[in-house]
Amino acid sequence: MEVFKGIHIIPGIAHDSNIYIIDNEILVDTGTGEFFHQNRRDIEQALDIKRLKLIINTHYHFDHTGGNKKFRDWLRVPIATHAADKDFIERGRTLAESFHQVAKIVTIDKEIRDDDVINTENFELSVLHTPGHSAGSICIYEPQNKILISGDTLFESAAGRTDLPGGNYNELKFSLEKLDKYNIQYLFPGHGMPKTGGVNFLIKKLLTSLDTAAMI
Repeated sequence: MEVFKGIHIIPGIAHDSNIYIIDNEILVDTGTGEFFHQNRRDIEQALDIKRLKLIINTHYHFDHTGGNKKFRDWLRVPIATHAADKDFIERGRTLAESFHQVAKIVTIDKEIRDDDVINTENFELSVLHTPGHSAGSICIYEPQNKILISGDTLFESAAGRTDLPGGNYNELKFSLEKLDKYNIQYLFPGHGMPKTGGVNFLIKKLLTSLDTAAMI
């Protein structure tokens, strides 16, 4: 399903993350892999897979990375993630047991860092390091159209949890403050529905609730 011209979503099934395909070139997150064959069918029906050139993981958790090996074997493209989460993925420490699965060891081909820019035919994508949900959590921001692909840092009405390995409450707050400096019109989260409009208001509301919680 196309959620913005040039951006498609494969909605997550059960615990799987959403999968986003940007400009038919970048695939963001791979779910648990449990529904790979359905994901593959949906992608092949909608897009020309020969143009896909990179897989990006927004963070290490199994519901976003469990499908890495299956997708790379299929697409024959490199996988990239932030350096701070690379070791978790490569050592299979992705919390797969929480999903009653066994992690497959997958090598990360590329490390991406804050302020890296990834260009596609129609988009200029900025990598934003947004730790808090995990140490290497990232968002992807497209400034011309004010689009944020947020992983599990930010959802339609909530922020990501911080109680898993690598999570940090104070870092999440800092990351939300960072995101609030960007003009965001379209929010495409790692789970749940996209949101149009009111994103910066949502961030301010979440920051206020985090401040209140810290005072209790």
